[in-house]
Amino acid sequence: MTRKHFDDKQCPIARSLERVGEWWSILILRDAFYGLTRFDEFEKSLGIAPNMLTRRLTALVAEGLLERRQYSQRPPRYEYFLTERGRDFRPVLLALLAWGNRHFAPEGKSVILVDRVTGAEADPVLVDAHTGKPIAVGEFQLGAGPAAQEAMQRRMAVAAEKRAQNTATL
Repeated sequence: MTRKHFDDKQCPIARSLERVGEWWSILILRDAFYGLTRFDEFEKSLGIAPNMLTRRLTALVAEGLLERRQYSQRPPRYEYFLTERGRDFRPVLLALLAWGNRHFAPEGKSVILVDRVTGAEADPVLVDAHTGKPIAVGEFQLGAGPAAQEAMQRRMAVAAEKRAQNTATL
């Protein structure tokens, strides 16, 4: 089975999944946010096969989410650090954390987001950067952006029609 590629799609969700849609990649990024940098640390934390870890780290470096830096000459050893692009993935991880805690943790929360100063648990929400207003269902909708090609404009027009008929969420 041939893997489908999304680079030719205008959808930013599809293009993002092209970079991090494989679940090992997301877990590697999670561990990088936890502070892991070395191959053996990722391997131990994830229980991932070395060849798979090598492929995922290579892909994350190629996509500009991680930067590889040599820390040993003999034998050659490398550390992996989040780039700006990689650090910008943090809100996605926090949204997955909140969603997972809300819907897939019947035993209770095993990881929470806390305020560094007070230690109080935080509940991440998506907000509009311009107004600070929470992005809530019914308050915001997707629309065609200035670079949208005809196919994307049609998709957004169909979505607008559906919203008019129902109360669609996106």
